[in-house]
Amino acid sequence: MFSKAKKDSEINLEQHELLEHAQVRIKQKKRLYAHFIIFLVGSVFLVLINKILKYGDTYNWFIWAITFWAFLFIMHFINVFVTQKFMGVDWERSQREKLVKKQKLRISELQKEIETDFPISQINKKKED
Repeated sequence: MFSKAKKDSEINLEQHELLEHAQVRIKQKKRLYAHFIIFLVGSVFLVLINKILKYGDTYNWFIWAITFWAFLFIMHFINVFVTQKFMGVDWERSQREKLVKKQKLRISELQKEIETDFPISQINKKKED
């Protein structure tokens, strides 16, 4: 703990990114499963309120509430399992590389423009005079 020789981390950058991505995916799936359990319990609870406790028993409003909640759950499911495959880590990496390449190209264009407008040889001659 207090030794003078500090050991470098044995995990390189790529492995660290993979671990972080795995942790994010685990959290997403865990939240989805919790959402599903809450959806099931909540749906039963809504039916009980409407039918057993006779709250608004003239109309079966629980059907609309459960349908809306099911729609939200399906959207959550699509976000976790479908969207992440198309716009996952590989997609993010390619987009990041594309943007970095674009920025480097723009920087090189600006440098060329500056060099043509203000050549170094002219700047050095003005300083010497």
